[in-house]
Amino acid sequence: MVERMTDMPPGTLGFRVTGDVRREDYDAVLVPELRAAMEAGDGLRTLYLIEGLDDMEAGALWADTKLGVDMGVRHRGDWERSAIVTDISWMVHAMKVFGWMVPGETRVYPVAEIDAAKAWVAG
Repeated sequence: MVERMTDMPPGTLGFRVTGDVRREDYDAVLVPELRAAMEAGDGLRTLYLIEGLDDMEAGALWADTKLGVDMGVRHRGDWERSAIVTDISWMVHAMKVFGWMVPGETRVYPVAEIDAAKAWVAG
């Protein structure tokens, strides 16, 4: 499930990821929120709190790929900062290897440092 976080600093977007991620999570939550911020002319400053990831259905993987091409490549200049907040070790390692592919600045934080991640995204 992907849900919008409401306790984020002004001018930022936060998303909490837990359990199973489905295509509907992208279609109903992630993409509309990112598009609205982009259309408002604000630079994208995002935080992704990934507390657990049990499964990601094929439709969600496809939606993630489309999101990467549409917003990550076509609108690369709109991305300012993204913080990945997680204690999932394989995800931390994957970000070290593939983080350069994420548009804008990217940092990875442990869950215990979520307040620092929010401050960095907003800064």
